[in-house]
Amino acid sequence: MGPFFLFVYLILGGILGGLLSTIASMASLATYPILLSVGIPPVYANTTNDAALIWTGVGSTASSLKELKGHWKEVIFYSIFTIVGSALGCMLLIQFPGKIFEKIVPFCIAFSGLMILFSGEIHLEKDGNNRLLQIISLLCLVITGIYAGYFGAASGVLMLVILNAISDDDFLTVNAMKNIIGALSNLVALIIYMFTAKIYWGSAIPLAIGALIGSYFGPRIMRHIPVKVIRLGIAVLALIQAAYFAYTAYR
Repeated sequence: MGPFFLFVYLILGGILGGLLSTIASMASLATYPILLSVGIPPVYANTTNDAALIWTGVGSTASSLKELKGHWKEVIFYSIFTIVGSALGCMLLIQFPGKIFEKIVPFCIAFSGLMILFSGEIHLEKDGNNRLLQIISLLCLVITGIYAGYFGAASGVLMLVILNAISDDDFLTVNAMKNIIGALSNLVALIIYMFTAKIYWGSAIPLAIGALIGSYFGPRIMRHIPVKVIRLGIAVLALIQAAYFAYTAYR
């Protein structure tokens, strides 16, 4: 594949990833396999993926200001937990880039995909009786951040499930918050990887351009799709990605 067609291929992959990121929390369903297909080793495909996908937060934020109005304090509060987790996950990847975690990933993705079907029914009441559950949920955000920093695939689905449980906001608002929080986690990972790991910038830049375009139009598309259909779509895509990563991990 010549340089021009490779550039276009990566941009198109980024657009698809950006759309999947904002609509179905599944950017890596498109972007991670694309990076592997151009010959980038798995660990560095992950770091390069993080470098590109931070732009999904920029595009989705610009397109979701309506949903985010009055919710910025929540975004900042929840971001603290995922950012701490993301930094820890990056350290784990640098120190232990082995295969053990990759074998667990398919099960995590499948579980999160199934959970999204029931996420609309799961809400924690903000009273004393459920204080422990709220604390556990915030710890789950840290764990999701660790997962995002270490591997990343379907971390948005896990984050969406948790945020939907601890927030009283509607699905579109929670999804908009998830997009920004996920992008901040990717930004922290990128900063760490810039100094500690290898990033294939020649692939990251066109992928980022596409991701920015796709993520801008994603929230606009979501406004016209029923929430139940979105949840079902996320679940189906999660199971597809779980099958893909199970195949690559156990073949």
